[in-house]
Amino acid sequence: MAQYRYTAKDMDGNTVKGIVEAASEEALYDTLRAEGKYLVDCRKKGGDKNGYSKIKTPVVADFCRQLGTLLAAGVSLVRTLNIIAGEADLKPKYAKVYRSVQEAIIQGISLSEAMEQQGRAFPVLLINMIRSAETNGNIDAVALRMANHYEKENRLNTKVKNAMIYPAVLMVLLFGAAAFILIFIMPQFEDMFAEMESLPLITRMLMGMSDAFQKYWYLIIIVIVAVIGLFKWLFTIPAAARLKDQFKLHIPIVGKLLRKIYTARFARTLSSLYGSGITIVNALPIAADTIGNAYIESQFEKVSGRVRMGEPLSRVLRDVKGFQNKLAASIMVGEETGSLDDMLDSIAESLDYEAEKALERLVALLEPVLIILMAVVVGFVVVAVILPIYQSYSTIEQGY
Repeated sequence: MAQYRYTAKDMDGNTVKGIVEAASEEALYDTLRAEGKYLVDCRKKGGDKNGYSKIKTPVVADFCRQLGTLLAAGVSLVRTLNIIAGEADLKPKYAKVYRSVQEAIIQGISLSEAMEQQGRAFPVLLINMIRSAETNGNIDAVALRMANHYEKENRLNTKVKNAMIYPAVLMVLLFGAAAFILIFIMPQFEDMFAEMESLPLITRMLMGMSDAFQKYWYLIIIVIVAVIGLFKWLFTIPAAARLKDQFKLHIPIVGKLLRKIYTARFARTLSSLYGSGITIVNALPIAADTIGNAYIESQFEKVSGRVRMGEPLSRVLRDVKGFQNKLAASIMVGEETGSLDDMLDSIAESLDYEAEKALERLVALLEPVLIILMAVVVGFVVVAVILPIYQSYSTIEQGY
């Protein structure tokens, strides 16, 4: 019997962590379910299972697409995995994971447990979905549904990353230009400025920064690295992480974009879970863990309990701060018409589209702002250099 560190949700939606002995992860799952807990994540004590790294989202989407298509065509599970692992353009590290899953299934282990044994390779959401599908006997349909889920998630994430490339390049150029000016340009004027009786404040400030960069550049780098490390450590503390994520939601323009992304992510995940036969009460804590915002996720500790007590989901989600208001309104329509999963899919699609448009507007706004900022930095340097020279010529003219 191995020991497992686990994270689970109880009947009231509260997060529960602990260490339990179990023969396997499936046995741990059954043990926790008997205690009224729903397993979210687990790790074998003393190691990370098979130690495989996390599979990237587009690869997971492709895996689900092939799994669902081949199973629906009547191909056996073992042969399906053999075909997927034998893809010519598949990276060896992913093929190794699929082969490991295949070997576990040959030994009589279920697909969900075999995937769970691969460490962090497969998303917890996908494992839970497959486990539910094994009970209902519709692995092919669920796999295809999850393929769509991860393809949409990857599409939005890719657009966010691509949109940020140009602003990131401008930021690097801005800091690079500032460093070049302080380290190489300003020292060229040092001798000339030293002969002047007095310098304007703006020039003295710039020369002071230039001296600091030249003499203490290593200390500046150490301080910057230390500050970054301090903030990274600080944000590992749950309370600090919640405050940071709460602040992100109130940043002008950016906060509105993030709220749309978080709401779409939650709606899409909840739709996939609910459409695959998982009850709303059990689906809520799993969907909450995929939001990506600690502040919003912390509010779900009471959500499942309220839904279990009979409150409509739309009314409960209306009280969750950080979501778009249209989520609760759409869910209310879904509850009234009996098409909740369809409404969740619809709202996720709508918010994805709105997020893409908001992202385009944000990038369109950032580009001129960064260009103006770069112009201000260069202008500041030009003024700091020209002003004392101009004042010197004025003094000479007055002397004549």
